Amino acid sequence: MPATRPGSIGGVISGWGATLGERVVTNHDLAQTLDTSDEWIVTRTGISERRIGGTTAGLACRAASDALSLAGLTPDRIDALILSTTTPDRQWGTAQIVQRELGLQCGSFEVNAACSGFVYSLVNAHGLLAMGADRVLVIGADTLSRITDWNDRATAPLFADAAGAVVLESTDGPGQLLGWDLDSDGSASELLWADVGGTVNMEGKEVFRRAVRIMMDSAEKSMRHAGITADDLALIVPHQANIRIITAACERLGVDMERAAVTIDHTGNTSSASIPVALTEALEAGRIADGDNILLVGFGGGMTAASAVLRWGGATS
Repeated sequence: MPATRPGSIGGVISGWGATLGERVVTNHDLAQTLDTSDEWIVTRTGISERRIGGTTAGLACRAASDALSLAGLTPDRIDALILSTTTPDRQWGTAQIVQRELGLQCGSFEVNAACSGFVYSLVNAHGLLAMGADRVLVIGADTLSRITDWNDRATAPLFADAAGAVVLESTDGPGQLLGWDLDSDGSASELLWADVGGTVNMEGKEVFRRAVRIMMDSAEKSMRHAGITADDLALIVPHQANIRIITAACERLGVDMERAAVTIDHTGNTSSASIPVALTEALEAGRIADGDNILLVGFGGGMTAASAVLRWGGATS
């Protein structure tokens, strides 16, 4: 994929928000019905608890409302809504439910690139800014508990429900997006998938091997496009699929785990929501300052991958 072209209209994230599912489900809760234990799950995934409950549209609205409030914007100021989800509430029209409930007066559509979807949507939002939009609302929301087989101990501990959102505003000068990459590998589509009306299927060992490789390939492309190296990164915000994948990715990049945003211990894998939720938690914890280089990177079923390098607050040249 190409680098962000010099002279392109840039964008800056001015608001963000996140919300988790309504009910806490601990590993001890799962052990009541599955042949598993808290130690088994934590050791293999890094997850201690996850949150489930709510609708995709409902979670999306809650996160988006917080993002709009933080940006100081009323709904009529938004020019487009992009909802990234792999679990829409309806076969079509979930984005329009969100648009209606938020009171937006703009076009709205959905993107499905599985767990890479939020970064796909963020890159597409920058394209809308380049074509003249002033403000785009980007949401990642999923209710994976609805497509999880809760009798399968290999997948039941992994997935959960959440939403995260950002407001992206155009800027006269260089924006935050320094480099980006969108990728996919259809030859791996049978490793992680869910049929319409079915539940998640996963070939765990092979997914781990492919995920680390495709994530790192995408991350390296984005950093090369941005003209930086891993040493220049203040924070990595990875997809929260498995702590071992995050650790392996950081090791291959040569970045210590202190520079990674990790939420999987209390959120589980929330697909499209995982990166914006982790980004929001990092911002609320004061881990990001103006001028910091931030790498967003993830992979998803399909198999997809996506990454973006942001300079928080906007580029200086």
